[in-house]
Amino acid sequence: MSLGYRFLRWFFHLLYTVLFSAKAYTTENVPLEGGVVVAANHLSNWDPMLISCFVDRPIAYMAKQELFDVPILGRALYTLHSFPVRRGIGDRQAVRMAVGKLQRGECMGLFPEGHRSKTGELQKAANGAALIAAKAKVPVIPTAVINTNRIFKAGSFFPAIKVIYGKPVYYKSDKIDKAELQRFTAEIMQQIQNLINSYKT
Repeated sequence: MSLGYRFLRWFFHLLYTVLFSAKAYTTENVPLEGGVVVAANHLSNWDPMLISCFVDRPIAYMAKQELFDVPILGRALYTLHSFPVRRGIGDRQAVRMAVGKLQRGECMGLFPEGHRSKTGELQKAANGAALIAAKAKVPVIPTAVINTNRIFKAGSFFPAIKVIYGKPVYYKSDKIDKAELQRFTAEIMQQIQNLINSYKT
């Protein structure tokens, strides 16, 4: 874990816990070594560092290409082990890069929905996260974030936010096809919904 990553992790941990009374649950479900995908619901731009700052290993993310063109933000994203993806075109290079990172024993954070939920409810998920995990042959940790969509919003300026890391799930089929990927995606999203239902109060 680089010095820059450690600093940003410490900074966001302090920010989340002091301002938003952030709580993390079952962090022990995230293995501290070996390739693994942390797959979460996506409520706001606050999600990636919330998920990352409670885990004692770097989590790399795919981020849309446009963010890397912003001078300071782009540099910070590279410090956080993120890399660009061109959305809407099936960026095979980004998929290969993600699979390579996982096969080298890194941890990837992915949002199966592909974009932030406008309603706060789970949206239809694409098969990208399932495909990457299946190709890399690594487990997936279904992860739920709660209340980040209410940060700095009227009526809940400093909401209590939560992140819950579920138990690992595995791609079990010997073949990678659309039907099996859809089944695995549905399993991941159902586990995320179960976590939301269990911890949302």
